[in-house]
Amino acid sequence: MQVLIIYYSRTGNTKKFAYEIAKGVESIKDVKVVVKTCEEVQKEDFIKSEGVIVGSPVYFGTMAAEVKKVLDDFIGTRRKMEDKVGAAFATSAHHTGGKETTILSILEGLLIYGMIVVGDPLSSGGHYGAAFAGEMTDKSQKEAQALGARVASLVKKLN
Repeated sequence: MQVLIIYYSRTGNTKKFAYEIAKGVESIKDVKVVVKTCEEVQKEDFIKSEGVIVGSPVYFGTMAAEVKKVLDDFIGTRRKMEDKVGAAFATSAHHTGGKETTILSILEGLLIYGMIVVGDPLSSGGHYGAAFAGEMTDKSQKEAQALGARVASLVKKLN
């Protein structure tokens, strides 16, 4: 079983967060994680994964164009993605910078793919997904890892 983490990162914050989420996925036995940028990811990566976690910095309250391009370009895989687990994460420079709306924009795309979308677990907030503003803290690292573990656990249960 495999969980794919796709992200776009201009400054490096979203990349760091993606790798914290990957630690959570790796904490679940028998689930492999693959982490790729929007530029690196291929349709085959998408199709081979039972779970997909997508991350973006906040750009005008929505996902970055690079993330949207992946979702647009891979639409032909839609029927192969149905009933797989999907989740999202976001980073921003400002504490009110649109992280939730960015996550929701990603989740909308995953819903169109027919995926089962999940947010972060109740133990770490129980909202739309993992997010942080400014510099990553110990708390945001734990929340990232909790999202990764939740997605991996659900992938394992469903498969």
